[in-house]
Amino acid sequence: MSLLKTIDPTPSFAPRESTPSPERLISGSPTFKTWAQDSARNETIHTGVWEATPGLTHSIKGETFEFCHILSGLVEITPEGGEPVTYKAGDSFVMKPGFVGTWRTIETVRKVYVTA
Repeated sequence: MSLLKTIDPTPSFAPRESTPSPERLISGSPTFKTWAQDSARNETIHTGVWEATPGLTHSIKGETFEFCHILSGLVEITPEGGEPVTYKAGDSFVMKPGFVGTWRTIETVRKVYVTA
């Protein structure tokens, strides 16, 4: 097993497709695609590519740490009680454990993610 993994931003295999749970959906009818590409430490760390169509959802990280690098699209993330922050292609950010807020996909977004 190699300890070096390249994440393909345009994977050729079929993604897992999903929609937000009813309790997370605020507005719109976003759909999600996930191309899981690697896991480590007994499945506690996951890496891959994720894509979402426009809509607004509750974002609740719980105990999860997530690093995101936006490949394309435009999102606005608003921490609970905070000001909205906009991210576009080329931007990177972290949502730390305990994060609660909203995720608004303005233009279909594709990101590389690492969760732990």
